Amino acid sequence: MLQIDRWKRILIIGICLLGLAYAMPNLFYKRVEAHNDAVATIEKTGVTTPELIAARDGWPGWLPSGLVNLGLDLRGGAHLLGEVQVAEVYKARMDALWPELRRALADERATLGAVRRAIAPEGVLKIEIGNADQLPRAVEIVRGFSDPVTTLSGAGQSSLDIRAEGNAVTIQLSEAEKAVTDDRTIQQSLEIVRRRVDEVGTREPTIMRQGSDRILIQVPGIGSAAELKALIGTTAKLTFNSVLGTGGDPDARVGPGQVVLPAADQEGVYYTIDDSPVVTGEELTDALPSTDQNGMPSVDFRFNPSGARKFGAYTSANVGQPFAIVLDDQVISAPVIRQAITTGSGQISGSMDFAEANRLAVLLRAGALPAELTFLEERTIGPELGQDSIDAGRVASAVGFVAVIALMVLSYGLFGVFASIALAINMGMIFGVLSMIGATLTLPGIAGIVLTIGMAVDANVLVFERIREELRTARGPARAIELGYEKAMSAIVDANITTLIIAAILFVLGSGPVKGFAVTLTIGIVTSVFTALWVTRLMTVTWFERARPRQIEV
Repeated sequence: MLQIDRWKRILIIGICLLGLAYAMPNLFYKRVEAHNDAVATIEKTGVTTPELIAARDGWPGWLPSGLVNLGLDLRGGAHLLGEVQVAEVYKARMDALWPELRRALADERATLGAVRRAIAPEGVLKIEIGNADQLPRAVEIVRGFSDPVTTLSGAGQSSLDIRAEGNAVTIQLSEAEKAVTDDRTIQQSLEIVRRRVDEVGTREPTIMRQGSDRILIQVPGIGSAAELKALIGTTAKLTFNSVLGTGGDPDARVGPGQVVLPAADQEGVYYTIDDSPVVTGEELTDALPSTDQNGMPSVDFRFNPSGARKFGAYTSANVGQPFAIVLDDQVISAPVIRQAITTGSGQISGSMDFAEANRLAVLLRAGALPAELTFLEERTIGPELGQDSIDAGRVASAVGFVAVIALMVLSYGLFGVFASIALAINMGMIFGVLSMIGATLTLPGIAGIVLTIGMAVDANVLVFERIREELRTARGPARAIELGYEKAMSAIVDANITTLIIAAILFVLGSGPVKGFAVTLTIGIVTSVFTALWVTRLMTVTWFERARPRQIEV
């Protein structure tokens, strides 16, 4: 018998209504977007203003408020391709190793003689000792700082490449350790860039690795590529270093492990500092914009227990001596230590306005990039171009929708009307699912939706043609409809499973735009099969129960 259980009817109608309810906010995009932004701002800051309240109340809180996020090509925004200078990390590792090695070698100065760091290429640590005949002992001490590489490709290798020649030991990272370090540096850079972008509340950025040492950054809705570069292009490397001298010559001769840096707010003033920092920005736990005792913009910061302990020990041992606060190779402040600072907190002040103080706090809070990002490609996509893409996609979808409806109605009459109604529900459900999962819609995604419009009626065509065949065998209309749906099922499932496999391959192997196409195609396949097999069937059964026709024409 041609029938559908009541619970199935309720379930089918409920799924359709749920999908359409989640799709509905996209019809009021700007209002819902303002509501979501206001709710997020109020929850984050706890501050309410008349404007925020008006925006929050512009959309009922009990209704769904999820939206389909618009990608870079639809909303406009900034596109950057950056290359991570991984070689900087090798130098930093060697610079950090030198103080520990110096202490270990100094403990055996009576045997080894004088120990000093010699000039060497970046990323290489060269140590000279006074007694050349004791070089094997120095090498043995250095090997104590080398660890085994834990990756499968580097199994059996050490982290340090150590060579002895004359009275000097040359140390650098081994090739296996460099490979591990490169991967770790890229992953850390990805995470820090993502945190920095998220701090300013941008929507659905695309931040992904490309190749061995490059990062692709696409942020919809941001003003320009220059604005994005200002946010993420700074390493925000904060260190606290010992001051060894002050002068006006940027080319002053310095010893190994020393560097001359300019003052940020005093032209012509240069500081000679110890290149090995006392504390680094990595040991910060928080940074907030504030004001100093004169009411000028500043940034308050706080160290973790390890950083607080080191900072307290240093300030206790160096009362009356200056120390440098270095940000991105500029000394932004060089105060004299008046007393031991054991609280683990401090303040950065200088020539900055409130916007710069807020940006500096964001950069410090997100953490320091482990290496500099060199931007190889940058583009700004205006919102006008994005709106043109949306309009073109809307026209293409409308033309395709009308053409499919016309073909179905002309070919199958009343059954074509049922298929057209199911197609409209299917389109709404696609946007409902995209809104529920917070997916990002791009121009290729629109192409996937347009393709789905054409594919969505394939299942209906198979069912209707099968019903026609069953009617030719002189079966009654009820039996013909029932057999039409049953016998077309296997062909419909087979056809759509193969398409799902292709969509999965595109998602796994493709880049961002291709992934967007695969996502919308997958959702469209699932919803179109549901609407074709169950929604049109429900409409057909309901009509048949009410009309009770003796004959039907498909």
